[in-house]
This record gives sequence, structure tokens and C-alpha cells, in this order.
Amino acid sequence: MTYTKEESIFTKIIKGQISCDKIYENKDTLAFLDINPINEGHTLVITKKEYKDFLDIPETELENLSKTVQKVAKAVKKATHADGINISTNIGEAAGQVVFHVHVHIIPRFKNDGLKSWKRNSNARTNKDIAQNISKYL
Repeated sequence: MTYTKEESIFTKIIKGQISCDKIYENKDTLAFLDINPINEGHTLVITKKEYKDFLDIPETELENLSKTVQKVAKAVKKATHADGINISTNIGEAAGQVVFHVHVHIIPRFKNDGLKSWKRNSNARTNKDIAQNISKYL
């Protein structure tokens, strides 16, 4: 289902109404540098069709997006000489999603970049009841 609440900034980039530092483009996806990078080389990969988030995108388009993410991530890692890469997407405001057009962050990471991974929640428990509850929705 295409998300059409309002045209996102990413759709405006695709249409050429807003400029970007383009890295890669094919018929389905576009990759460009993030304007507020976490590290040098922080890249966004988006679909050309507007879907609200990762959960909204059809499987075939997700496959195309994933192929582009992998291709671009390899190039970002080489070009920046990164020690590692974070690949992530945010779904919903509570998770930090700001632009409601599916996009994937490719963030080069370096051993001493000062960035931290997620802090673990010691109050969150893993148990069979939670696993069974999640499984029933699959």
C-alpha cells in the first residue's frame, strides 16, 4: 500500500525539487548522504515509491531495497575505511522516525568514534510467554 498522507521530503528529493548528494540510483531506489550525518559517509537508502515505513513496504520492493542497501553499504565501508557499519531503520515516532517514507540508514562506524550501542533494559525479561505471544502473530 502506497503511503500518501503527504509528500515526504524524500519524494521531493526523488522529483528533483530538493537537491541531495546522490551516491546511487536505480529504477526502484535512491541512495544519498544524510544531511545530518552521525559519521562521515552516513547514507540513506530510500524507495522511489512512497511507503510509510519498513512494515508498509511490499516484499518485492523490500527485496530491491535490501539489495541496494547491501551494495551501497559495501561501498560506504570501503570508501570511509570504516571498522564496521550500522544498518538501521526506525518505525514510528517512538523509535525516532521523523520522515514517514521508508528509508534505511547506513552508518560507518569506527573503533573510537564515541558512539554507543543501545543500552540494555534490565527490566525487560525474555520468557516463553513473550515468545509465544509474538509467535501467534506470524
